Amino acid sequence: MKVRHAEDEFNGAVGVGIAETSADVRVAKHSCEKRADTAGTTGCRDRSAFHGHVPRTDVAGCQNCTVEQLRVRKPRHRSGSWPRTRSLNAPSPVQQFGPCGRIMKNSAMVITVQDPASQRLTWYKNPLSVLVIKKVRDMSVLPPFIQLVRWLIQEKSMIVFVEHSVMEDTMLTSNSGFMEIREKLKSFQDGKDDLTDKIDFIICLGGDGTLLYASLLFQKSVPPIMAFHLGSLGFLTPFKFDNFQQQVTNVLEGHAALTLRSRLRCIIVRKNEDKEKPPLNLLVLNEVVIDRGPSPYLSNIDLFLDGKHITSVQGDGLIVSTPTGSTAYAVAAGASMIHPSVPAIMVTPICPHSLSFRPIVVPAGVELKIMLSPDARSTAWVSFDGRNQQELCADDSLRVTTSIYSVPSICAQDQITDWFDSLAECLHWNVRKRQKHFEELSDLTHSKYDDALDSTSKDNYLLTTD
Repeated sequence: MKVRHAEDEFNGAVGVGIAETSADVRVAKHSCEKRADTAGTTGCRDRSAFHGHVPRTDVAGCQNCTVEQLRVRKPRHRSGSWPRTRSLNAPSPVQQFGPCGRIMKNSAMVITVQDPASQRLTWYKNPLSVLVIKKVRDMSVLPPFIQLVRWLIQEKSMIVFVEHSVMEDTMLTSNSGFMEIREKLKSFQDGKDDLTDKIDFIICLGGDGTLLYASLLFQKSVPPIMAFHLGSLGFLTPFKFDNFQQQVTNVLEGHAALTLRSRLRCIIVRKNEDKEKPPLNLLVLNEVVIDRGPSPYLSNIDLFLDGKHITSVQGDGLIVSTPTGSTAYAVAAGASMIHPSVPAIMVTPICPHSLSFRPIVVPAGVELKIMLSPDARSTAWVSFDGRNQQELCADDSLRVTTSIYSVPSICAQDQITDWFDSLAECLHWNVRKRQKHFEELSDLTHSKYDDALDSTSKDNYLLTTD
């Protein structure tokens, strides 16, 4: 199964791409056609020896290698402190292990991932259209929404798209400031209008739900998303609305880092459905949840990985999540938190009827298949990012794998800082009272001892005077 990284498809979006940097991995391979005698010689062998990244001393005398094949790539140092491996973010640069072992060449099974530290936004055309998504049923978002939309139209001369429901919102239509710009807005209806190739840039005002909604609207290539924290939790919304003009201007000028948040492609294949009718096919940013729904019985579902039966799940259900979704429903069910740049899929049971069923992490390139067990007492229910709930009946199957269409989320600072700031501010990760060091403990001990002596001396004085 050939899996390309999401930025290859994301580059096809209107006017946007990922800046090329020197951090991209380039691998030079060497393969000799002739086999040299391996006894008592340091000459090249016909074992596809790799001469890139790791300097070798046994290639200088090889007569069968070109200059390009003999090129040695020096390891890049990070901040002048230590060499950094790229093996977790791209194909391993070292493909030979010892004198005999090497990785079999099979390009169809390679997953290529760009180094996350090099992912920066670049515009190859000036963005002209912007989609503004605001949190619904929240009066506090209305003033920032009107202020932002007016500024985008008047100062940046951009075409602003909003939901059709926004145009008819009574709380907005009664606002004179909104009515001044209402006629200049373009609207769309979810499920009816196709926004593909119409939107260059997305701005979200609210909480994490606004970004999930943006992901739902674009089921293929997604424009860059800038999310302002005006909601409740705000784990995925790193920008503060104060000084939004400068922040948006910086993004429009291409001064921003990106986090490419992987999504899951979910397909429900039904046994008794018309073959000509396309199956339900959705991309989710957080997770797909399979549970027992209204049934009082345990869920009993079979889990397959690349066609191989892995286990049967008996409990309240199963969560299949992205690294972005690892800090949502999955973490509440006991899963670990994974940085969104890690290429992986998380499988987390919900209240399993087993003390040994722990959450697992599998590679991003695999395909999961989920079906009802033959002896299941009831059907199961599937929801996608909390929406589009579907019933899973006997012989139906849910197929889940990593999509090539990721969500390009714009960072307020950088990938690492934004994520750990969200962990600290939203989830209070590793918050506890500070442990006192020995000097403080010693001071407290002496203070209590002195107080005790003073009290004893006072008692003795009173006894003496009596």
